[in-house]
Amino acid sequence: MLRTSCAILALAFAATASAAATCESLSSLALKDTTITTAQAVAAGAFVPAEGGGGRGGKGKQGPSYSDLPAFCRVAFTLKPSSDSDIKVELWMPATGWNNKYEADGNGGWTGSITPNTLAVALRRGYAVSMTDTGHEGGSASFALGHPEKIIDFGYRAVHEMAVKSKAIIAAFYGDGPRLSYWNGCSAGGKQGLKEAQMYPGDFDGIVAGTPVNDWVGRAVGAVWIAQAMHNDEASYIPPAKYPAIHKAALDACDALDGVKDGVIDEPQKCKFDPKVMECKGADAPDCLTPQQVEGARKIYSGVINPRTKEVIFPGLLPGSEMGWGTQAGAQPFGPGTDLFKYVVFNDEKWDYKTLNFDTGVAQAVKADNNIMNAIDPNLKPYFDRGGKILQYQGWADQQMTGGNSPKYYQSVLEKLGGLSKVRDNYRLFMVPGMGHCGGGDGTETFDKLEVLEQWVEAKKAPDQIIASHVVNGTAVRTRPLCPYPQVAVYKGSGSTDEAANFSCKAK
Repeated sequence: MLRTSCAILALAFAATASAAATCESLSSLALKDTTITTAQAVAAGAFVPAEGGGGRGGKGKQGPSYSDLPAFCRVAFTLKPSSDSDIKVELWMPATGWNNKYEADGNGGWTGSITPNTLAVALRRGYAVSMTDTGHEGGSASFALGHPEKIIDFGYRAVHEMAVKSKAIIAAFYGDGPRLSYWNGCSAGGKQGLKEAQMYPGDFDGIVAGTPVNDWVGRAVGAVWIAQAMHNDEASYIPPAKYPAIHKAALDACDALDGVKDGVIDEPQKCKFDPKVMECKGADAPDCLTPQQVEGARKIYSGVINPRTKEVIFPGLLPGSEMGWGTQAGAQPFGPGTDLFKYVVFNDEKWDYKTLNFDTGVAQAVKADNNIMNAIDPNLKPYFDRGGKILQYQGWADQQMTGGNSPKYYQSVLEKLGGLSKVRDNYRLFMVPGMGHCGGGDGTETFDKLEVLEQWVEAKKAPDQIIASHVVNGTAVRTRPLCPYPQVAVYKGSGSTDEAANFSCKAK
């Protein structure tokens, strides 16, 4: 258990002596570098989000999704750990029925926002829950230009400060700190969770690290690589109307490799699909690729290749991801990727992505990041030594952060810490065939990540498999076990291939 109640109560000493406080009285709580701007008791079903859904007060339309919320204490506060910091946080605490646990929720992309829908999910489960805007507003990295302290806030400081101060406020409100603390995030939020484990092992007992963009630099480099492949010569651009044909060709080549033809490629890293099989025999057509488009597709799959050393710098998108190619291979470059170069690496908002050299430019990006946004440190031993658990998941068909990224990081942790036997009690990775970025796709992508982690942390039930569903119009049409990587779900040979009971997890 990663409890830090003594430190939490020390922070909150001004407002509590192991006795609960009223919600409104929290406005006078004195915490370092912290200004509490709102401490408001919200009646059951009465929450109204701000205009636009930011959840920071003001008047807005009553959303039906909030009518079932229990009564809670809503605290908004601002953190200024540096002279250029302006970190906003919202903390929601159940008025009654608190489960004695705390959940912190992650963000996406470069986004600086606090979303009430996210907070509401945890509140309904009895959690005290908080979320931060990471120190800026908006969805781009423009905030970073000329603001190195804000980059640090975004990279890791905002999340850590939020966790520490939220626990202090929780202790003041209830008279004691949380018994257990969890992190729950996907994409940038998954990266934030891994960064917490790497830098602040005492903050969380359990971490849901969904589809982590932990190689922040690598994802950005990959985005520019794909944009150049599509637009350095516009003849290489693949229109979205051709994605279904490419996807079908990939499935035709590799769907049945696992012994089950179900519209999903279970092990795309073993797929040898070459888009040249789609090359047009005559005139261009919707179901074929021109020679230039074949080469463009090959570059999407190949990953970033150093032009001098021929080394693969960052893995490419995998077969099965084609229906989502518009994210990175669309008419415009993928903004979260190019923003890193514009606002952090080259400090030039007019920077042209077509000018990036994949030899020298990658090194410049790594240097500029300085391990602030990247979360690729494999040394998780301090976190594991405290008993912390990490549940990581990602879709093989991820169209934004290649499915090859999570296995790459997981393997680096195994190599650093001495193999599977040293890691499996604290860290498990589940790859989801057919799932896109944080969800969607044709795979069995629906499962309760937090419940799986709770069972692991609280009941000591390690997830040897996770039963997941593929849901269409609210109905589960297929179930399948998700297996701890590198195991895969293997069909037993009889029964419906849409039923999880007819599969078992095995190493291959």
